[in-house]
Amino acid sequence: MRFFYFILFLVFVAPNANAQLYDVRGGTVNFERKERDALKVQVDGTAAWTRDYWQSWLKDNYNIRLKGDGVFGVGKKDVLVAKQTPASSVSGKLIDLYSTITSPADTVSELAVFADLGSSSWINPDRTPSEYAALRTIVQSFASAAQRKAYQEQVIEAEKQLRDTEKEKDKLQKEITSLQANTKSNLAKIESLKQQNVTNTLKAREDSAKVITTGQQIDLRNKQLQRRRDRLETLNRK
Repeated sequence: MRFFYFILFLVFVAPNANAQLYDVRGGTVNFERKERDALKVQVDGTAAWTRDYWQSWLKDNYNIRLKGDGVFGVGKKDVLVAKQTPASSVSGKLIDLYSTITSPADTVSELAVFADLGSSSWINPDRTPSEYAALRTIVQSFASAAQRKAYQEQVIEAEKQLRDTEKEKDKLQKEITSLQANTKSNLAKIESLKQQNVTNTLKAREDSAKVITTGQQIDLRNKQLQRRRDRLETLNRK
């Protein structure tokens, strides 16, 4: 339960706790042996998660289809590219849109977006300020969407964990109830056996006394029998 409320706190109360996340900033990437101006943003999620969502988000919102275009740089950073694609919100011309996703931390990934207007006319804040600002708007919109999606998934996961924990609690409670009932039954049986043992002990004592009396009766009857045999034998001799 506390974990669930913690997630809700992150979503609704403490958005500034991750101020470094989801804030778009300018930077550069090394592409084709040159530094290219890029817009970067870090999001909460793995590189694979960000890569998949960035591609689906661009397709759904701008009808831009990114494809993998090999590997470059250190650490096998995949380059996603949409060449000669219309992006009217950025430029009236067809552009080559590039992006890379890396993992600065286990649960944080960084998206870098850069674009070429053609003939190596790369978008940058100095020579193409309007296109650069438009590209920033796209990346910032994605960051906001990614933040909502990440928090939604975290809430869903927290709800699942809560349900699983409640089920585990119910299971344990049922097991406790069953064990308590079994213990009560066993105690009742033990008490019954104790009473039976007391009864058995008293009966054994009574039987032991009867054994003595019976033994005495056997001795008496043996003597009586012997006397009668003696009398019969005497009579038979006459």
